[in-house]
Amino acid sequence: MNVYVSDFADGSRELADLLGGKGANLAEMTRLGLPVPPGFTVTTEACRAFLRTGAAPEGLDAEIGRHLTGLEVALGRRLGQTDDPLLLSVRSGARFSMPGMMDTILDIGLTDDTVAGLAKSTGRERFAWDSYRRLVQMYGSTVLGVPADAFEGVLHRVKTERAVTDDLGLDVRDLTAIVTEFKAVIRQATGSEFPQDPHEQLRRAVLAVFQSWNGERAKVYRRRERIPEDLGTAVNIQAMVYGNLGPDSGTGVAFTRDPATGRAGVYGDYLSDAQGEDVVAGIRNALPLQELEALDPTSYGRLRAHMALLERHYRDLCDVEFTIERGRLWILQTRVGKRTPEAAFRIAADLAEEGLITQAEALGRVSGPQLDQLLFPRFATDADDRPIAHGIAASPGAAVGAVVFDSAEAVRRAATGEAVVLVRSETNPDDLAGMIAARAVLTSRGGKTSHAAVVARGMGKVCVCGAEELDVDTENRRFTGPGGLVVAEGDVVSVDGTSGAVHLGAIPLRPSEVMTYFETGERTPGLVDAVARLMEQADGTRRLGVLANADTAEDAARARRFGAQGIGLCRTEHMFLGERRGLVEAMILARTDDERRSALDALLPLQRADFTALLAAMDGLPVTIRLLDPPLHEFLADGRELAVRIASARAAGQRPDPHDVRLLEAVDRMHEENPMLGLRGVRLGLAVPGLFAMQTRAIAEATAARLAAGGDPRAEIMVPLIGAVEELRLIRDEIEHVLADVSETCGMPITCPIGTMIELPRAALTADRVAEAADFFSFGTNDLTQTTWGLSRDDAEASFFPLYLDRGIFAVSPFTSIDREGVGRLIRLAVDDGRAARADLRIGVCGEHGGDPASIHFFDTVGVDYVSCSPFRVPAARLEAARAVARQRL
Repeated sequence: MNVYVSDFADGSRELADLLGGKGANLAEMTRLGLPVPPGFTVTTEACRAFLRTGAAPEGLDAEIGRHLTGLEVALGRRLGQTDDPLLLSVRSGARFSMPGMMDTILDIGLTDDTVAGLAKSTGRERFAWDSYRRLVQMYGSTVLGVPADAFEGVLHRVKTERAVTDDLGLDVRDLTAIVTEFKAVIRQATGSEFPQDPHEQLRRAVLAVFQSWNGERAKVYRRRERIPEDLGTAVNIQAMVYGNLGPDSGTGVAFTRDPATGRAGVYGDYLSDAQGEDVVAGIRNALPLQELEALDPTSYGRLRAHMALLERHYRDLCDVEFTIERGRLWILQTRVGKRTPEAAFRIAADLAEEGLITQAEALGRVSGPQLDQLLFPRFATDADDRPIAHGIAASPGAAVGAVVFDSAEAVRRAATGEAVVLVRSETNPDDLAGMIAARAVLTSRGGKTSHAAVVARGMGKVCVCGAEELDVDTENRRFTGPGGLVVAEGDVVSVDGTSGAVHLGAIPLRPSEVMTYFETGERTPGLVDAVARLMEQADGTRRLGVLANADTAEDAARARRFGAQGIGLCRTEHMFLGERRGLVEAMILARTDDERRSALDALLPLQRADFTALLAAMDGLPVTIRLLDPPLHEFLADGRELAVRIASARAAGQRPDPHDVRLLEAVDRMHEENPMLGLRGVRLGLAVPGLFAMQTRAIAEATAARLAAGGDPRAEIMVPLIGAVEELRLIRDEIEHVLADVSETCGMPITCPIGTMIELPRAALTADRVAEAADFFSFGTNDLTQTTWGLSRDDAEASFFPLYLDRGIFAVSPFTSIDREGVGRLIRLAVDDGRAARADLRIGVCGEHGGDPASIHFFDTVGVDYVSCSPFRVPAARLEAARAVARQRL
């Protein structure tokens, strides 16, 4: 039988799939004996039933009614009671925290009849009308779909007329008039009255939460975070407690550790005489949480004790929402708090050191993308620009960009490659797309727990909140700073999320301290030490080797500093560019064997020097060198340009350059309709006599030179794009002949493992036969993805990929994360068949997927020996390789 409603007292955090994250945590806190206002949760099962049929499941209303009756009996008040009404809050709560879901609705149950009863029971008429005003505003925008600006416009006008800066300056008469205007706004926008039946309010609010699951904001967030579309959301219905009952009341958000830096201690914001969402919405600038100790030491002490209990119980940073009602502390919500990458590493390392979590759990709480964020630059410390404003440092890092004032403009400009900074008075879920597009978020209101701060931290975006000196005018697309300074849309600002400073213009950036650590090994206390501890643990945990894709000695040296255990892919075609292109042209234009040999002989010493430097940089570690792979036409001039040049010369009565004429003849001769599936890779080595032999000789002679110098060179030769074992055998014979010749000439044995790239489906499907002629495999997942899907990456990503992502055909681009069902199945088959034929077969991955976290986890399960990625992705790949193992231990 389906369970559609569960009391807080009956649940636990283990039921998060059914109760949602918020509902499960409310149930868990209730079980722990914390002061949680009572209530119940409408389960995700009810939402999924609604999403399937478009209607509430049969029996849901009756089940809610039974639980509501139980709540009314326990509290001695009824929903809709005129003298002392029970009021409710309604909050969405999916399995995973989703900023795009429906906003909270407070004070459900207030009507024209019950507002007077609330005023009488509390003795505060202004409070009652303020609560009613909030309900009509929240309900109108979130349930009835009235634009929020319509309500904000009324509120702003009244505050302007009364010459007050915030809601506290409005009296009972003002609030009564505002409620009347708000109801008129609803009537005009919807053609209906604001509902006066509390039970109808509750029912429609529940359905609105279900509907918000498929709202555009929620869809955007789920796509970005790869949250499944079919989970559904729970709905939490809870008795109201009030933080806006006077100076002895208030509301706040607290963190058991600093979510921005990870430092131990109590952090957060507190607003006295405020209700529910005021802190999160950032409508007034809050006080630091520590000031609550002076205002209400008893409540502060209890809060500290509850926070300590929650951190020990959850064994993690906890984000706690609380309300104080006339001196009585209530805990409204807790969750494992969102944090910046810096905080994630410090908290994970510290909790492991404190013994609260295991080392495997610590590795599971950080990620490669977070580590990448820590490699981002910061502003130069010697910047002498005076900031135009200061705000709250809500999410660290540094960013420079053009100012924009709405989400659409942020998305538009970012799509053209422009860096932007989204500036708002405060953000709300409608700003999600703009926040994703922006390099930084800047608000004039709000604190460390405002919407802007929480969402930006979760995304790893730079964020400064509560910059009160800025008057943000979104209508005229500008903001005004101290001294009348006007910054218009498009002007460049620099935002420092670490200090909270905002500068006009572009400030130079400096490398991060974490990048410095990877470059130099310099270890400093705090963040760097935390990263170092976790990386040491990662290297001791991971099974996969991590190598680098590098083509120069400089890249190889950097990769080695970043922890690479060798080079998994050296693309030799990158060595034939620039001034050397002429030698390749000479080889292509050669009309005789002697001319071709002459061109190859000229390339030999250049290649030998390349490989010698590369082997020196990676001394003692494997260096896998791929023989020339791309079609030769890529080294020739553009045929259209040549044709125009020749035609122009003839039109002017001049004799065209003979070299241009020969080049154009070669371009025409070598033209292919689909060159990436034409004469390239192993086919090139077979069709152009001496090409692969020259490269092999350069590798062998470089190895001999390094041995003579006392080095430990470990070159490996990789043959690209084979489709049949016969191709590999023919090239292997040629390579072995050259190695033997160099060995005889230099008087020492020169041996190199000879392997191949598996980048065609046929090679994967015949891996058992290919393994007979290969010492190692390396999956070229870029081409393997192209040839498995039958598409060109560059063309597809520029045309129909967005459509495929929007329609859900791709959850993520198969060129970003490995396609496990198709390409992944070929890889698994090739690994199994290759090892069955040759047990000692060494297998790696050298495509860009080698640096993708999800792909690395897949490669670990398949049993490949190593991944290879670009040098800057090596640290994150080391971490993710360890997390793949740690996940199996948890």
